[in-house]
Amino acid sequence: MGQLIDPVKMSDIPPHCRPREKARLSGIESLSDVEVLALILRSGTRSDSVLSLAQRLLNLSKGLVNLPRLSLYQLMTIPGIKEAKAAELQAVFELTRRVLRSDLPNTNIVERPDVLVDWLKSEIGNKNQEHFLVVYLNTQNQILACKTLFIGTLDRSIIHPREIFKEAVENSASRLIAVHNHPGGSLKASDQDLEVTQMLMETGSMMGIPLLDHLIITNQGYCSLRQKMIVD
Repeated sequence: MGQLIDPVKMSDIPPHCRPREKARLSGIESLSDVEVLALILRSGTRSDSVLSLAQRLLNLSKGLVNLPRLSLYQLMTIPGIKEAKAAELQAVFELTRRVLRSDLPNTNIVERPDVLVDWLKSEIGNKNQEHFLVVYLNTQNQILACKTLFIGTLDRSIIHPREIFKEAVENSASRLIAVHNHPGGSLKASDQDLEVTQMLMETGSMMGIPLLDHLIITNQGYCSLRQKMIVD
């Protein structure tokens, strides 16, 4: 990321250029990423302004998109961010996830896949381990349940259809979508990804609970494995 902002005191910044005043005059959307973080952090240290502190935070995460990956203790490695402030930052990340989740229950996610993808990115796009979860749908393609079933490297030998479809039956699901993340950020499907997709498609066909798709999710985007298999 860019260089640290000089440790100028907030009092030395013209009032109309300070984050809070700028947000009041021009709207919160006019603020840069650093300025939004500065509003959340509220104060800096004797040696660093709050803007400099916010920039240090972005440097540590190597960009805004990776910020939710930082643990409480990673956040606290930055001088000026103690446990209370680190917890407040994590609360902001969690609130974002919950806002996205709140839009899901009454949404037809086949018609609005963007809503599902945005939520999945917030849920597992920033995980440091692979998470395999399944989204269970009713006949209106609304979400009945979502459950993380496996954590670790995706492999056909550990992805058990019986666990996946047991949950489908218990939730009276009509169809399902499998999802897993790639912590490294790549959206390229592996042979194991395709094997698991084929296995779940076959099992779903036999059970009468079809697999609509298998998605790879990263914090940058997604890949539809079913579409890839059809095209290839």
